[in-house]
Amino acid sequence: MKWGRQVTHSARNATSMPVLAMHLSGGAQVREPVRSHLAAEFGSVPVHTVHRCVDDVWACAEHLGIEVTPEIVARIAREHLLAMVNSAPPGR
Repeated sequence: MKWGRQVTHSARNATSMPVLAMHLSGGAQVREPVRSHLAAEFGSVPVHTVHRCVDDVWACAEHLGIEVTPEIVARIAREHLLAMVNSAPPGR
C-alpha cells in the first residue's frame, strides 16, 4: 500500500493522518458521473468533499476485494454523505 502526503483532518485535532495514494482501477471517466450526480444531490456539501468521499469509497471497496461498480460506490458514498449532512449542527 502506498501512502501519500500528510494532512490534518480538522482544525481542532491537528494530528496528521496519512492519505491513500490515488491508484484506483476505475479511471476518472468512470468516477466522474458518480461524483457529479452526488455533488448535485448534496448541494450543501462542498464539491471537493463529495469527490473525496467517492474516491475513498472506491479505494476502500477495492481494498476489501469487492467488485467495484459505479452503482455500488454511489450507494455507499450516498450513505456517508447523508451521515455528514445529518450530523451537522443546526444552522445559526
